[in-house]
Amino acid sequence: MGSAWCDSQIVAMNSIRWIFSLGLVASAAFQPAVAEAVNREQLLEQMKAMRPVDLVVLDQSEGAVEYTLGIFAVSGDPADPEIRRFKLWQESADNLVIPSESVNCSREEPLRVTRDSEAIYVRKLNPGGARRASTREDHLVWWAACHPELAGQDPAGLADKARELGYSTELIESQEVLRLPAP
Repeated sequence: MGSAWCDSQIVAMNSIRWIFSLGLVASAAFQPAVAEAVNREQLLEQMKAMRPVDLVVLDQSEGAVEYTLGIFAVSGDPADPEIRRFKLWQESADNLVIPSESVNCSREEPLRVTRDSEAIYVRKLNPGGARRASTREDHLVWWAACHPELAGQDPAGLADKARELGYSTELIESQEVLRLPAP
């Protein structure tokens, strides 16, 4: 049991230290991912807990792309009974946006007015008529603001209801973009 035994013990100790160090490095690399997942889940739960009591969910998707679209704080305009103002709840897995918007519920010129940091968008709609997949959200929001009893229903199935309410279902949809001045 001479120096060969000591050398083998030193090699074994170095191997154990190397494996232990490798384990620490691996756990340190893995820990932020675990913490991020826990924080993300906590954030999602906090967003759900913050939802307004009068929120009406219009659209929701789960799985890889979680998204919730809702409407709340709907009010009429004192100057024009056809105008509705409201707030949207646009919740995704990593973001929450709450824009203020308006719609015109007129039978002659139904429209949605929305905006982002670059422009104001005026979208003329055709309630109950042919529509594109790209305007589904516009119709969901319009129906919820103008006819709350139909909120959340698929707009593609509301043609008969639109005609019953006096909408032609033959209007041409369009969008006007009003660019905002650069800051």
